[in-house]
Amino acid sequence: MISILLFALTSFLIGLSGAMAPGPLLTVTVSDSIRRGFRAGPLLVAGHVLGEALLVTLILMGLGYILRSGPAPAILGTAGGAVLIWMGILGFRDSEDTENIPEGGSILRGAIISFANPYFFLWWGAVGAALMYRGLELAGVLGLLAFLAGHWSSDLTWYSLVSFLSSRKSFRMNGRPYKIVMMILSLFLILFGVYFLIESLKAISGYS
Repeated sequence: MISILLFALTSFLIGLSGAMAPGPLLTVTVSDSIRRGFRAGPLLVAGHVLGEALLVTLILMGLGYILRSGPAPAILGTAGGAVLIWMGILGFRDSEDTENIPEGGSILRGAIISFANPYFFLWWGAVGAALMYRGLELAGVLGLLAFLAGHWSSDLTWYSLVSFLSSRKSFRMNGRPYKIVMMILSLFLILFGVYFLIESLKAISGYS
């Protein structure tokens, strides 16, 4: 039992190190929290977890190697980069709208942002898969659940904290500070997308 708890703690710390790295999900967590308040963070994580649950299922079915082999990462990166650019452009438009985002919107955005990030697939195809199988070796299904509990707890802890801090300085008024912050965050999404797109197109050209 102690070994399982230690494995869950290890999974939490490894997951936390990844969650704390700047990325598209962090950017969207800040922007949604400014507009909707603290609940945006947990809702985005819910969408993120749903996406990861699907990926975990695929890996257990033996498809994990596809995520890190051949041109797959580059293709995923190209598609993801395009989606992030699109979401960033929409963000510029939405900066003029101070209406709350629907409850289901943040869950869907959490899933879309996760799948749009090519490093999401690379991490799960390598680190995530290794930890999953380690958990299975350690204690079967209980070990796998320990890994998932630790990993998902790290996401929920970090993004809930980010959401809480962002919502405390919320720019909910229809004024200039709100619009400036939303435009900056949208620009970051576009920059992430352009970076992923360029790197992925370089990789694809290497296969031709």
